Amino acid sequence: MDTFRIKNFELTNRLFVGTGKYQNYEIMQKALAASACQVVTVAVRRERLVDSAGRSLLDFLDLDKYVILPNTAGCFTAEDAIRVSLLGRDLLEKNGNKGAGWVKLEVLGDKKTLLPDPVGTIEATKELVKEGFTVLAYTSDDPRSAVRIKEAGAAAVMPAGSPIGSGQGILNPLNISLCLELLKEGDHSFPVIVDAGVGTASDTTIAMELGADGVLLNTGIAHAKDPVKMAEAMKHALEAGRLSYQSGRIAKKRYATASSPFEGVISYIPGE
Repeated sequence: MDTFRIKNFELTNRLFVGTGKYQNYEIMQKALAASACQVVTVAVRRERLVDSAGRSLLDFLDLDKYVILPNTAGCFTAEDAIRVSLLGRDLLEKNGNKGAGWVKLEVLGDKKTLLPDPVGTIEATKELVKEGFTVLAYTSDDPRSAVRIKEAGAAAVMPAGSPIGSGQGILNPLNISLCLELLKEGDHSFPVIVDAGVGTASDTTIAMELGADGVLLNTGIAHAKDPVKMAEAMKHALEAGRLSYQSGRIAKKRYATASSPFEGVISYIPGE
């Protein structure tokens, strides 16, 4: 089985799916099932856990089936992210979910770009590691920032393919490749998960073909015209990308290479 580890968490599925932005919880349930994901990420802020009818998101998640990855979405300071992380851990411990103890860390710089604040992310990572958390840290595709976050103690680094919710896909494959190369230097098993900007199935495939260990997305499924079908497409796209990466693609060449050799071909001239 193609498993990978993030510290104490052993995973058998590399697609991480969010629970926000769906039209309703029923559609979310069907989409999560179609994606075949093992890990679902949940924003811990209280107002994001209850819908307009007063129903709790957690009541629509099978806690025996899914590992919940709490996230600090909407936090703009290290202090706020740390507080929300502690609340998330308490919440999952009370519900008996084995996701208690890890967190997807987001410390955002501003509300317009939703790009990460690298200084705040490093500060929060250090403090959460001291608190015993397994930190999966969201970052930009800047390789140096990614390395700094790893050095701060993150158990996984999650570079963005493009801005959150933009659907622009993998804007800079070269930077993602550099992040992978530098983060895995000396430790090829270090988890690198592409997070944010995925708009369609091919974006997921590209991320996996680059060598990412997984892909996390939300809007690409939740805001699709048919979220359930898109979730299934993402499942197949991730599997295809992973197999393609493991297979080893052919080298790119400047000129054409014939599928059959020219030498030894028997020429046929009509009339002879």
